[in-house]
Amino acid sequence: MSTLNRKSEIHRKTRETDIRLELNIDGAGNGEVDTGLPFMNHMLELFAKHSLCDLRINAGGDLAVDYHHTVEDLGLTLGNAVNDALGDRCGIRRYGWCLLPMDDALCRVALDLGGRPFLQLDMANRRRKILDFDLGLIREFLQAFTVQSRMNLHVAQLYGHDPHHAYEAVFKGIARAFGMACERDPRVRGVPSSKGTL
Repeated sequence: MSTLNRKSEIHRKTRETDIRLELNIDGAGNGEVDTGLPFMNHMLELFAKHSLCDLRINAGGDLAVDYHHTVEDLGLTLGNAVNDALGDRCGIRRYGWCLLPMDDALCRVALDLGGRPFLQLDMANRRRKILDFDLGLIREFLQAFTVQSRMNLHVAQLYGHDPHHAYEAVFKGIARAFGMACERDPRVRGVPSSKGTL
């Protein structure tokens, strides 16, 4: 896809999930998210708001069985959309970072849109659940997201006793770093790599 029109529409349908997703990297931060999981809705709406992407998601899944399939497939679908929308990645800044406070919580994020997937996630907050949502699924979401978007992502949630604040800092920090990395830099000619490709 051309880097002049950084949008993507993805429909992922399996026997476990049915996800329709629209992404506009050069949006205004509008998020319309319905996943059947209120906590994921909130986190993904925060991602849209703070990355300034427009994101529309409608997802159905076998939530009566487990939340895992839906959460992981959301990561896969969003990652595919990012990869598609970025196209050849010409002219982008490529790297992004953020140090983000959320009340009692602090999170550090650094990412590289250089095409080599890797996730390092270190959570100081050890709480396992918010209501009935297993917070361990966030790692599954981010792993799928980084692989499909071809992103190197390092997240260190440094401290904070409230789990909601901790994970909100994570998603806001990723959003801010992602928005920075996607920015066009007029000084960049072609892809931002000495290899000549990403």
